[in-house]
Amino acid sequence: MTPENLKPLTSMRFLAAFWVVMFHYWPKLDLGAATGWTPGLVAQGYLGVELFFVLSGFILCHVYLEAAGTGSFKYGSFLWARLARVYPLHLATLIGVGLLGGVAAIVGISIDSSILSWASLPANLTLTQAWGLAPEAGWNHPSWSISAEWFAYLCFPIFAWAAWRLRARPGLALALATGGLMTTYAVFEALAGFPLTQATIHWGALRIVPCFAYGCAAYLAWRAGGLKRPGIVAGVTTGLILVCAGLQVWDGVTVALFGVLILALAGLTGRGGPLESRTGVWLGEVSYAVYMVCVPWKLLAINGLARLNGGSEHLPWWMWVPAVLAIVPLAGLAHHLIERPARTAMRRWGERHASKGRRQIQPAAT
Repeated sequence: MTPENLKPLTSMRFLAAFWVVMFHYWPKLDLGAATGWTPGLVAQGYLGVELFFVLSGFILCHVYLEAAGTGSFKYGSFLWARLARVYPLHLATLIGVGLLGGVAAIVGISIDSSILSWASLPANLTLTQAWGLAPEAGWNHPSWSISAEWFAYLCFPIFAWAAWRLRARPGLALALATGGLMTTYAVFEALAGFPLTQATIHWGALRIVPCFAYGCAAYLAWRAGGLKRPGIVAGVTTGLILVCAGLQVWDGVTVALFGVLILALAGLTGRGGPLESRTGVWLGEVSYAVYMVCVPWKLLAINGLARLNGGSEHLPWWMWVPAVLAIVPLAGLAHHLIERPARTAMRRWGERHASKGRRQIQPAAT
């Protein structure tokens, strides 16, 4: 049976992606005398990645937990489907950054030397750059989080095993996951000297673990019946997230609220509203592309507009706003021309390969 399509969660992905976009682009906005000032909510934009990580645990359990628990889960097919989901656009944007870097070098535009880090290329190609295997943050830097996601995909049977055994005790699962999240954050920061929520190529694979586990636990709560008044809870939780992020409260509190928000929005499925509109769902569908093209486009657009702005990368609002908004149609093109067709082709190839394997095995069994 096909799992229910949780449209509000699909739409929410765009908001998470755009939060990250604002985090990356805000420093390029010229605010005159106030240049350098960043609102707390924007400064916490890196937490959009945590929102994706928690959501990933929730959705993968929604789709695969039953199969994993009942023994019908096919690990190889699962990994191929996940690779088809993330790798084509990752490879395309990596190549795109390489081309941009090459052209910039030819025409004499100055770029960060780490962007074309050849020593980091093997890790980027194998999606292991967030495992501590890349010497520096190069190429399309946001893809570190896709490397972290790949780590969680590889470990999914472990998460599923734990979630399945706690399926009848969602309250305990949530308590354990929340406690694990808070403890991991506190211990890591004490030992490393910086928050785990700001780790990328170093410790990025660890960064996803507590969030993914928390998302799995939130799914168990939804599976057990969810919240009685999800609309009210969603509104209150959204307000709390905005306040906590705006005041830059400890990241662990904000991330804990993400699980509550996801649980509430899942409960709004089928009730209509803007998060179930065609526009909202489409924006959610292109959110991965938004996330992946935002930095390559930043390299191209900011450098180009700086030449029209007297050489300054701090752009006036009438240049900055179009540059930011252009990300959405660019992401739409990347989604429809690269991400979606490549994903479909890879999955069809995988299905044909699996079907061929079954036909070859069947005669030997009779």
